[in-house]
Amino acid sequence: MKTSEIIVGLDIGTTKIAVIVGRKNEFGKIEILGHGKVPSIGVKRGVVSNIENTVQSIKDAIKEASQKSGVDIRFVNVGIAGQHIKSLQHHGSTIRKDSEIEISSEEIETLINSMYNLNMNPGEEIIEVIPQQFSLDGEPVVKSPKGMMGSSLEANFHIIVGQTAAAKNIYKCVRKAGLEVVDLILEPIASAEAVLSEEEKEAGVVLVDIGGGTSDIAIFHEGIIRHTAVVPLGGDIITEDVKEGCSIIKKHAEELKVKFGSALASENREEEIVAIPGLRGRPPKEISIRNLANIIQARMEEIIEYIYFEIKNSGYEKKLIGGIVLTGGGAQLKHIAQLAEFKTGMDTRIGYPNEHLANDVIEEMASPMYATGIGLVIVGIDRYEKEKEKMKPLEVEEPEEQPEVPEKVKKVKKVKEKKIKDPDKEGKKFTDSFIQKIQKWFDEENE
Repeated sequence: MKTSEIIVGLDIGTTKIAVIVGRKNEFGKIEILGHGKVPSIGVKRGVVSNIENTVQSIKDAIKEASQKSGVDIRFVNVGIAGQHIKSLQHHGSTIRKDSEIEISSEEIETLINSMYNLNMNPGEEIIEVIPQQFSLDGEPVVKSPKGMMGSSLEANFHIIVGQTAAAKNIYKCVRKAGLEVVDLILEPIASAEAVLSEEEKEAGVVLVDIGGGTSDIAIFHEGIIRHTAVVPLGGDIITEDVKEGCSIIKKHAEELKVKFGSALASENREEEIVAIPGLRGRPPKEISIRNLANIIQARMEEIIEYIYFEIKNSGYEKKLIGGIVLTGGGAQLKHIAQLAEFKTGMDTRIGYPNEHLANDVIEEMASPMYATGIGLVIVGIDRYEKEKEKMKPLEVEEPEEQPEVPEKVKKVKKVKEKKIKDPDKEGKKFTDSFIQKIQKWFDEENE
């Protein structure tokens, strides 16, 4: 296996904008060539709220990633998320002209693409169409109907819908930063590729990507994505709660949450105190770690309740053997997995993208914070390779070489061809000659 083309993932988040430059090595692992990370200024809850600030942040992140990787970045795979994202189920079908011809990948692609023509509400557009299950002449097909025969091809689809304005603003920001969008990819799908195994997807699992502004949910069962949702709460609202509850500035609230925060108050002792520098001319402020955990736990419980509602709403609650996998920057909060297990009764683990990374990648990149960015690279490589496969020219079988005919046989064939006369031609010649003779005799008599 050769190394793949270099692919760039651009994660435009609420708290950070991350750029990951990577490729697949000869062992099938993702090799990170460079990355850039800068604070996100113009994004609120996953949606661009200030074009100029977002463009500047993208430029800074791209510059950093380009310097570290030595790659001139022009094309990027961009993630899309935000509270405007929603999903719906739809059924599609087509009647085939000839049931005796095998179903081709082009036919399947045509059926999938026809879903993009569905009528949406004003201001909405379809971002992604994901096949759930195919059926042929009313009989369900396990994975793909390619190569099978039948007269009626049907499928159930999971359709991701987003606001047209939100998608256009992302395109505008990327282009203003001097880049071109190769693909717009739903962020929970990208994160899932980075942190979930194929066994987990087959068994049934919930991926929860806790970002700064939103928590993205993707539910898999039998290897197929079954449900997606976005909870409009994330790490930023926890920081706001700490800021209000402890009467400190936002910068100190974020530092407190990251360094000393916990999702379970019972895991912290009451006598543990941390001192925060006071404002100019004021003494330092002492804050109890237990009180800090109480504030964080209250908000985290609310977020987990929203997540659990979406799990129950999907109809797959009893089928998810793989439990819950938490990833994203918010998943780095201490004791968050234990709280999720306590509130939902489902097995929970933290998802790290290190399973798909090459061994020589720096430790920082194995953080849940970079799951989406690395996932964008993985999905980008996969889609690039599929497109490349489609573009391959069909191999035309060359005709078999005929054995050379000896010269003597050639001469015999020519002699035989000369001797053989066409009986139709011979009969025609005789008839024409006979008619000419009769005509000549008739002319002579008239004279």
